[in-house]
Amino acid sequence: MHNFKYNCVSLRQKTKCLIKMKLRVLEICKQKGVSQKDLAEQIGLSAVGLSKAINGNPTKNTLEKIASALSVSIVDLFEQPATDVINCPKCGTKFRMES
Repeated sequence: MHNFKYNCVSLRQKTKCLIKMKLRVLEICKQKGVSQKDLAEQIGLSAVGLSKAINGNPTKNTLEKIASALSVSIVDLFEQPATDVINCPKCGTKFRMES
């Protein structure tokens, strides 16, 4: 499983991968045995509203409510970098992260 979504953009014969953070709320719900509908009710949103927040651009307040309801930190709601090697899903190029 990839930890981030990548969007490849060609810039003057170079390929640059832009990282977009992805929420893992549904994964945490599954681990904790909580349905999306139940979570939505706990934080005062409709199931559709929660889905839009998860798949869109949630506010800090919404993230705080979700984290609190699931008993995790806000940081835990986001997928973490896996390793120092990433694969671009668009072109398949492997990139090694170096510090």
